[in-house]
Amino acid sequence: MSLDDKATKPHDRLAEALAAEMSAVNDLIRARMSSEHAPRIPEVTAHLIEAGGKRLRPMLTLAAARMLGYDGPYHVHLAATVEFIHTATLLHDDVVDESQQRRGRPTANLLWDNKSSVLVGDYLLARGFQLMTETDNMRVLNILSNASAVIAEGEVLQLTAAQDLRTDEGIYLQVIRGKTAALFSAATEVGGVIAGGTDAQVQALFEYGDALGIAFQMVDDLLDYGGSAAETGKNVGDDFRERKVTLPVIKAVAAADAAERAFWSRVIEKGKQEPGDLEEALALMAKHGALEATKAEAIAWADKARAALAALPDHPLRAMLDDLADFVVARVR
Repeated sequence: MSLDDKATKPHDRLAEALAAEMSAVNDLIRARMSSEHAPRIPEVTAHLIEAGGKRLRPMLTLAAARMLGYDGPYHVHLAATVEFIHTATLLHDDVVDESQQRRGRPTANLLWDNKSSVLVGDYLLARGFQLMTETDNMRVLNILSNASAVIAEGEVLQLTAAQDLRTDEGIYLQVIRGKTAALFSAATEVGGVIAGGTDAQVQALFEYGDALGIAFQMVDDLLDYGGSAAETGKNVGDDFRERKVTLPVIKAVAAADAAERAFWSRVIEKGKQEPGDLEEALALMAKHGALEATKAEAIAWADKARAALAALPDHPLRAMLDDLADFVVARVR
């Protein structure tokens, strides 16, 4: 089951409840991704933005603002900003990872080239910052600019942690907080700020987004070893083939004996992978309960996200966010 499956009620209900605002966000995105002088910018951007993504992050911004009674226009600007930042990071990530598939389609760097992907990503970041300044809210600027720095820092940390079996769970958490959770938490937090929420409400929204993002990334890392291409938008085992040290690997390595550690060193650190190695990795993960332990941690983070919502007003959107946190991990329950 994927987040796009029609049986996935939380996401569907959230999209339906925010349909008018999301239409405005999409219109604003299309208007701001245009370029009079560089037609490649809208070509590359449209390929990714129009690819049927879930738009989960901008919906979180809209939901947070609406839940606190906001009736102004700027939650739309912030939702578009969040989507621009997200799209820019995807363009850059695909270049760094040398990816060839995103959301089940060829990546922009494959269809065009790395230079186009990097430069269009830069353009979208700049457009996002232009949009956020139009809110004339320094606290919003501070949150989103800090999130952008944390995202970049997380990506650099991932580079140094990748293919290094010394990477532990603390470093892993720092990486995923940067690459995924930082934008989730910024998306929910700025929605609360623009709505004039109390400090407690804004903090609760931050904690919800942070925990949801961590659970979301843990589930994605888990699904790489047990999901389907249709569900993940990439080939199962891609993280293994790219020698990424994600939580299932970290847990398996921590429990490994000398022979097993030699296997992990060969396939991850040295990159000498042979036919059957993915199956062997899966067997070792099963032997040491690494996948089950990763699942348990993801569920615990989803529970933290749901607990954070208790500080927010009783609202239909709050119930949908609660269900969304549960659904993120339901994919692996």
